Amino acid sequence: MKLIPLLAACAFMPVAFAQQAAFATHAATPAGNRHDRAVQGIYEQREKDWRNGAVVYQVLVDRFAPSANLAAKRALYPAPKVLRGWDEVPRRGVYLEGERLWSHEIEFWGGDLASLVGKLGHVQSMGADVLYLNPIHLAYTNHKYDAFDYNAVSPEFGTRADVKALAANVHQRGMKLVLDGVFNHMGRNSPRFRDAFANPKSEWRDWFYFGPQYQSGARVWWLAENLPELNLENPKVRAHVYGAPDSVVRSYLRDGVDGWRLDVAVDIGFKWLDELTQAAHKEKPGSLVVGEIANYPKEWFPSVDGVMNFTLREIVLRLAGGKLEAPQAQRMVDRMVAESGTDNLLKSWLMLDNHDTSRIATVLPVEQQRRLAQVLQFTLPGAPNIYYGSEIGMTGEGDPAMRAPMRWDLVRDDNPTLGWTRQLVRLRKQHRALRIGDYRPVTSHRLFAFERHTDRARDTVIVLANPSSADVAETVMLGNSKLMNNWMMVDALTGAKIQLVSGLLDVKLPAHTVLVLVPELSPGGGYSAYKRVQ
Repeated sequence: MKLIPLLAACAFMPVAFAQQAAFATHAATPAGNRHDRAVQGIYEQREKDWRNGAVVYQVLVDRFAPSANLAAKRALYPAPKVLRGWDEVPRRGVYLEGERLWSHEIEFWGGDLASLVGKLGHVQSMGADVLYLNPIHLAYTNHKYDAFDYNAVSPEFGTRADVKALAANVHQRGMKLVLDGVFNHMGRNSPRFRDAFANPKSEWRDWFYFGPQYQSGARVWWLAENLPELNLENPKVRAHVYGAPDSVVRSYLRDGVDGWRLDVAVDIGFKWLDELTQAAHKEKPGSLVVGEIANYPKEWFPSVDGVMNFTLREIVLRLAGGKLEAPQAQRMVDRMVAESGTDNLLKSWLMLDNHDTSRIATVLPVEQQRRLAQVLQFTLPGAPNIYYGSEIGMTGEGDPAMRAPMRWDLVRDDNPTLGWTRQLVRLRKQHRALRIGDYRPVTSHRLFAFERHTDRARDTVIVLANPSSADVAETVMLGNSKLMNNWMMVDALTGAKIQLVSGLLDVKLPAHTVLVLVPELSPGGGYSAYKRVQ
């Protein structure tokens, strides 16, 4: 068996997929066995739900696309705010005592919803199913996690009418739109908080927590003085956020938005998350609520539909970076899937980087390690999240470097990182099990090995990863009774073939390589041993 290195795999067009398609076109649909009948309809139902296994593309509106009419917007950035040039790189600033925030939080690059619309073609070309926007509501900073008014859109970005138009445009392209909801806290400069802070009799006083026990006079998130926490125990606050028909959550869903990513959802807690999710589903059945929950995911369902799967992210990055051995990582993932449930994990987002982390090209600068992690991101259960710019190899360590403006000069067909990312998206689109299939481990000694499967043999995908710095040669066992003895398994990344003997595969993986194996359904000539298995 000859393996083509991951670094050269971008140009390969999977032959196994073409063989599968040809066989499926001419073969009659065989009857399922008793095990197939026990799960009949489950995978078809998963396929109908857009939330399962979606490819998510994340955008910071201020940093994604330069405004076409920046001169007309300059008045929207009064001092001490600073408007930067698109070719400038964000750098760590100084703490502004008067503003209670850092200077780099009020440096802007001028992107808006209109400029984003002009670049939707790129998002679509990445195979995205979901466009996720970091907060767009009225706020003071560039990141908008310090809300003034949830119902209004920051004028630097546009208007509610622009959001409606964006949603319609996204839908026409076959995608969904998810917004970022920051409902644990607001901004210190918000009119409601200012009035409540200054006036003990303010109608907004019980929307927040005040008292001498708090170092700044009010309870703030993680002691960040610019982020006073909302009193969600107040029914009026909950009604405003999600309970009332004209609430923030429900009104944006009526505007065409398809779901919410909830900032610091762990701080909101199980009870209020459950209420919010139910309110969203009542307003728009099938809408998505995914929580930023860095805890172990098991008990957070069904309070949210999905989590941002930080646990799986940590496992993947540590595994690929040589900080976690494959057998231990295997046990961790096996347990997490068993305890959290496949259906919940399919709706959970798996990101390798985002606006709060260093970029993946910085975290894993060795390309083979990075590509191994990305293969796992696109093959493990979940919805892979692409952070804008990471598909073209942008770097950035820490805040604010990881929020640099999009490098459109790197969006070229000869960019190998872009080609590789698109190949992984194609792989996912071509193989049903990677989107909605179940997970089970492959029996292995030194590899990180698993299978994604449905009730159809032709959907099977086997992933064998060697994250170590040494070659690994061993025999693994596949626990799939439908995979045929003496038939070939084909690597969907390179075209290399391995013969399966009675459920066993003899494999040799060089250091930092991955095999993504699918069954060869027919070697040609019109014969297939798979003809009478579903």
